[in-house]
Amino acid sequence: QVSLVESGGGLVQAGGSLRLVCAASGRPFSSSAMGWFRQAPGQEREFVAAISAGGSVTVNTDSVKGRFTISRGNAKNQVYLQMNSLKPEDTAVYYCGTGGNTAAMKLNVVGSWGQGTQVTVSS
Repeated sequence: QVSLVESGGGLVQAGGSLRLVCAASGRPFSSSAMGWFRQAPGQEREFVAAISAGGSVTVNTDSVKGRFTISRGNAKNQVYLQMNSLKPEDTAVYYCGTGGNTAAMKLNVVGSWGQGTQVTVSS
């Protein structure tokens, strides 16, 4: 069983930046792909970014390419999402999740979810 706790969300103006952190416990972190997902009000949860177990492979959804960067610190059992040039349409609850590989995570195939952290971008 793995436990995931997200933090770092908040209210920011358009063009600003936030860094989300997901802390994992309870399972060998370094053997799992990790991903970030988001869910806006009235919409389905969507894939944002994923990173392979070793950190050498990252994938992003098209809408965040060039603005968001996923990374991980296996020594700290943490995964990060650096979000720059934020837009109002980035407003959502952001979740982290574990998975077998980045390709599966792009299809929202996730083993465990965190509780989410709210990101609100004002115009």
